[in-house]
Amino acid sequence: MRRFILSRLAAMVAILIALTAVMFVLQRISPLDPVHAQLGGSASQSAIAARRHELGLDRPMPVQFWNYLTAAAHGDFGTSYRTRRPVSTDLSHFVPATLELALSALFIALVLATLLAFATTLRWPGSGVLRAVLFAGASTPMFLLSILGLIVFYQRLGWVPANGRTSITGTPTGPTGLLTIDGLLAGRFDVVADALRHLILPALVIALGPAVAIGRVLRSSLLTDIDSDYARTARAKGLGPTRILLKHVLRNCVGAALSMTGLQVGLMFSGVLVVEQVFGWPGIGQYVAQSIPVADFPAIAGVTLLLGAGYVVINTAVDLLQAAADPRLVSV
Repeated sequence: MRRFILSRLAAMVAILIALTAVMFVLQRISPLDPVHAQLGGSASQSAIAARRHELGLDRPMPVQFWNYLTAAAHGDFGTSYRTRRPVSTDLSHFVPATLELALSALFIALVLATLLAFATTLRWPGSGVLRAVLFAGASTPMFLLSILGLIVFYQRLGWVPANGRTSITGTPTGPTGLLTIDGLLAGRFDVVADALRHLILPALVIALGPAVAIGRVLRSSLLTDIDSDYARTARAKGLGPTRILLKHVLRNCVGAALSMTGLQVGLMFSGVLVVEQVFGWPGIGQYVAQSIPVADFPAIAGVTLLLGAGYVVINTAVDLLQAAADPRLVSV
């Protein structure tokens, strides 16, 4: 088991280094000179040379890459051309909003996936309707689904707000940056309720696609194992179908669903960036959207590295969870 964990961690580090190398090369071949972007077109040659030396751009390329890699490992992604602030400072303001939205969407996706898998496997009443609704939602483009959700649930029914994270002023500012958690810690249940009202629709839009993908994989595994020898033995002992699935079948089937969950995380990140634009969500999607038109490469690279690292770390965690659920994978 220790060797398995070390191999996965080593692979994670190697992938992160490769991703950082790609961003370094892209930044170096970019036609936009970072020194001119910071100092402006009217800067003198001496000021440009001094700034280039300060940034280490006059050093050999391997040295530049090592400095870039070590800086990124410490959370230093450079200075934004647009805001003139460190990218890490900008991200500290935008990441909590995106993280809260992504975690909420992941939670909803897992709940819906489990419900879909169990309902269709056990043929609960209404499972066909649930499956049709989820498949229809997952088949609709995310931006279109967001607009339809706003038309129905905001404009027609008035159940949810149109945009933003909250409509309450003076919300708690720490310690996590997540309004739902900070509101609970501060005893501000009005903030929690308002944050959940703002979260539910965008999180649901993001969650539908991953929920169907994970639910289908889990359902397929459940249907395969529900007729296995150990399941028939449990049925012969008088156990009900739901208890058999929960107590005996689910653990053997969760590995494939975990793999699909890890794959869906990347799609969920991309979905978050799209949905944030429609709902005016103040996260890294807004930050990237404002940075792309002005070719703010440090900001774009910082977001890319952050999302890439999150994706790699989550998939590594999925591998370790699979090994914990099925120790036979360690010997494979």
